Amino acid sequence: MTIKNETLQTLKELLNNTSYDITLLSNFSAFFFEKLEQVNWVGFYMNKNRTLKLGPFQGKVACIEIPFSKGVCGCCAREKQTILVPNVHEFEGHIICDTASNSEICIPILIQEELYAVLDIDSPILNRFTKEEQVLLEQAVQILTHELEKIL
Repeated sequence: MTIKNETLQTLKELLNNTSYDITLLSNFSAFFFEKLEQVNWVGFYMNKNRTLKLGPFQGKVACIEIPFSKGVCGCCAREKQTILVPNVHEFEGHIICDTASNSEICIPILIQEELYAVLDIDSPILNRFTKEEQVLLEQAVQILTHELEKIL
């Protein structure tokens, strides 16, 4: 399934009135791990003193810590913008957590313009993520950010 506007409405209903950030992140990652086709990891890396620490996720075991200076997630954290990588093997500094991953999208979560976390989604398929899907995932992150801002 690709993300549709109905998916975003369902996400809104799922996250509404949740008062714990880890619950929000956990349900968000589980929701998209279930809804998206051809993904092998959906989760978060939390910003802790300019190092990304593994947060709630769905998928195989993952890298525990990522410096801002390395990988797709680190680039996303540094730039505070979405990074869509059609082929991770061509991304300089790519960190291999799962050898099956071939494409990736990372979206920053900003709370009052400060990096709170990075949403990371991996796929075993090259060129898995479209620009349209990027826009819808960014909208999903905005829904999550709105709910996080209520409790943080």
